[in-house]
Amino acid sequence: MDLGLAGKKALVTGGTRGIGRAIAELLVAEGADVAICARDAAAVKATVAALGGRNGVKATGRAVDVTDAAAAVTWVTDAAAELGGLDIVVPNVSALAITADETGWKAGFDTDLMGTVRVVNAALPALMKSKAASIVIIASVSGREIDFAAGPYGAFKAALIHYAQGLAFQLASQNIRANTVSPGNTYFKGGVWDRIETGNPELFKAAMALNPTGRMGRPEEMARAAVFLASPAASFITGTNLVVDGALTRGVQY
Repeated sequence: MDLGLAGKKALVTGGTRGIGRAIAELLVAEGADVAICARDAAAVKATVAALGGRNGVKATGRAVDVTDAAAAVTWVTDAAAELGGLDIVVPNVSALAITADETGWKAGFDTDLMGTVRVVNAALPALMKSKAASIVIIASVSGREIDFAAGPYGAFKAALIHYAQGLAFQLASQNIRANTVSPGNTYFKGGVWDRIETGNPELFKAAMALNPTGRMGRPEEMARAAVFLASPAASFITGTNLVVDGALTRGVQY
């Protein structure tokens, strides 16, 4: 299937590792120009160098903390100018706030929720000029299941699912689609489950036991879902939450 992504312009937050990096790599492989951000300047530089030159696409990036409203808005505006427009926006950054203290709630609000809202709002003027505009927000199964991440992480992921569905309705007349992808447990080196495996083996064992497939997901498996939803091939899909979890969750989505 041709996803129709050649020549499209995409923006991915948290694009240097894990799911965000896998999304950026797949977009580039499909012929899209990509702008990424992350807080680590060295990682951004290395990722842009790795992405650039493939399929003749353009890759750009900047060290940005999405909790800094001015920096986030400036980056989105500059990225749109540098790429020559925007067709796709993928807010992916999370504070991974698990602790239920005030610090955890503030981190989740500032990063997961408001970081997403800032990026989307800043991108809307460019998206309105696109003929195939799409917003794909990376949520989580913790947004619809009560698990060990109940608290800030789960609450703000649930809020993002609601936010995206609201955007889908509000922006439909302007031909801008909005969806979420809710990954299940996703393992990659340097990721949260890699750290839990060595730092809290009992929790890791318990989490693994919940996966009917006997394994956790891989970033590229989550990326395939996100890139499909972002693409013109999914032109009539908007307002949906796509769960990619290997049957981890038990709840039925109606």
